[in-house]
Amino acid sequence: MDLGLEGRLCVVTGATRGIGAATARMLTQEGARVLSVARTGADLELDVTDADAGERVLAACSGAPWALVNNAGTSYVRSLDELSDDEWRAQWELHVMAPLRLMRALAPVMAEAGGGRMVTVSSSSGKRPSLTNAAYSVTKAAALSLSRVFADTYAADGVLVNSVAPGPVATELWTGEGGLADQVAAGTGQTRDEVLAATHSKPPIGRMGEEDEVAAVIAFLCSEQASNVTGAAWSVDGGSVPVIL
Repeated sequence: MDLGLEGRLCVVTGATRGIGAATARMLTQEGARVLSVARTGADLELDVTDADAGERVLAACSGAPWALVNNAGTSYVRSLDELSDDEWRAQWELHVMAPLRLMRALAPVMAEAGGGRMVTVSSSSGKRPSLTNAAYSVTKAAALSLSRVFADTYAADGVLVNSVAPGPVATELWTGEGGLADQVAAGTGQTRDEVLAATHSKPPIGRMGEEDEVAAVIAFLCSEQASNVTGAAWSVDGGSVPVIL
């Protein structure tokens, strides 16, 4: 299938690891020109929570971008009573305000150029809250609503805005040293292997997702082929969220 991305400029945040790196690689393989954005090691090095991040991303684009993938994000294990106000604010800035600023800066330019695509990476825990980190769940739910607001605002201009909601994915965030598996193990008395085995067994498909599986859905939503898709929140979670949403 030709995704119609040859030569099109696509911006990917959090592009140097995990789902972001897989997405940048897949879009490049489809012929897109990718502007990778991350704090280090990217085409454009910046913190997406900076107040001027949207303007700086736009300035780094050579012409109007075709697609924006809001992927930058993170989580950690923290119970509800342990979460501080600063931690709530940090998750809000990263998962809501950063995508908002980028979409606010790029959407009008895309509309003026005749259209484009925006995809925000949310989470299955934005649809069904997880107590591992309530701030992560709440802000990922807000990201879904934010995506829908922009979808409704810009659909008539040809800027189609969607979200993806991955479940647990076998990336460094989960499996790396000190990652979520180690953090859960430390808090529960389980071994790291026991935590990973339990996490693999939860989705109906019987395993965690892979970054390329999520990237493939993102690449489709960035494509010409997704010309009748907007305002959607695509679950890419192996069936983890037991509702049709």
